[in-house]
Amino acid sequence: MLNLMMVWRRFRDQPGWAERPLFANPHLNRALIIKHRLRRDELDLFRRRRQVATKVVIPIDPSDLKLGGRYVFVDQSDFMRVMRDVFGSSIPESDLETLRLIDNLPSLDPFLLREQLARSGRSPDPVYFDLTEADRSRMFAFAQAEIAPLVAASMGRDEHTFDRAAVLVGKILSNADGEEMEPLRLTLRLAPEDYSEGVFCWKGFLYYKWCLASVMAEIGPVAGEIARVKPFGPTTIEERAELTQCREALVGWIKRTLSDAAETLKVYDIAYGHLTGNGRPTAFREFLLDAPLLFVRLGEQVAALRHIVSFWRYRVGGGPIPADEMLDIFADFEQSLARDAGRGDDGQRAA
Repeated sequence: MLNLMMVWRRFRDQPGWAERPLFANPHLNRALIIKHRLRRDELDLFRRRRQVATKVVIPIDPSDLKLGGRYVFVDQSDFMRVMRDVFGSSIPESDLETLRLIDNLPSLDPFLLREQLARSGRSPDPVYFDLTEADRSRMFAFAQAEIAPLVAASMGRDEHTFDRAAVLVGKILSNADGEEMEPLRLTLRLAPEDYSEGVFCWKGFLYYKWCLASVMAEIGPVAGEIARVKPFGPTTIEERAELTQCREALVGWIKRTLSDAAETLKVYDIAYGHLTGNGRPTAFREFLLDAPLLFVRLGEQVAALRHIVSFWRYRVGGGPIPADEMLDIFADFEQSLARDAGRGDDGQRAA
C-alpha cells in the first residue's frame, strides 16, 4: 500500500510536499493506493483478464479510516466515469498518467515507484519515497550488520563498532543530509549532486537484501505446499493434468527467480567488498550510480516472491481451495514471476 494520507500527515508542513506533489489533485494526493488481488465478483470490472489491480481509496473522513471511503480501480471498464464521480472534473491528465504508471508496477515499494516515475520524467519530492517507520524498524538490525564492516574499515574494529554502525544506519535510513553526512560522502567519493541519488540506491539494495533474506525463509515451505496441495472437491482428468503442469512450471519459476535475485545481490556484495575490504571506494561509487538498472528488476522479483508467500498463507488459511480457483492462483503467481523475464538483458548488462 502507498499511504499518501500518512505522507500528508508527516510532511504537509514541508515545502517540497506541496511544491513537487505526486498528484496535482489534492484529494488524490491524500489517497490510499493499494495493490489488490481481485475477488471473483470483481473480475468483470475489467475488459481484459487480470488477477491484481490498483485500488485508489479516498477516505470519507481522513481522521477516522474506519468509516471507509470511496474507491476506484485504475483502468476499470468505467474508469473515467467513476473518477469524475469521485473527483469531479479536476483530475489533470498528468495524474491519470501517473496512476497508470503505478498500475504497471508489481508493488508499491518506494524504490520501484521512484524509478518508474523517473523513467517517465516525473520527480516528486523525496518525502513521497520515504520508508515507513515499520520497515525502518524491522530492517534496522539487518542494516546495522551490513554497515558494520564499513565502520570497522574506516575507524578500526572495537567494542564500539556496532554502536557507530547503528548511528550511521539511522542517518542513512532517515535520509539525513548536510554536514553530519559529509564524511560518508567523502568516503564514497561522490560529488555533492550525486550523493542523494547514490545513498538512495544503497538504501534500496539494503532494503531488497533484507526483504529477500526474509522471504527465503518462507518461500521454500510455500513451494513445498504448492507442490503437494490437493484441490477440494471432484476434479476432471483435464484439471488434474493442468494442475500437475502448472505446479511444475511454478516451482521452476520460483527456483529461477531466487537464483537470479541471488546473482544480482552478489554483484552488490562484490562492489561493497571492494569498499570495505580492498579500499576501493571508486568501484562502489560506480556501482551505486548504475544501481537502478539492477535494483528495478531485483525489486520486481522480490515483490513477486513476497506476493506468493503472503497470498498463499492468506488463502490457505481461508479453507479448502477448489481446482478452478487453484488454477487461477497458480496462473497469477506464474505471471507475477514471469513479468520481468523480457527485461533481463538490461540487468545482465549492468551486472
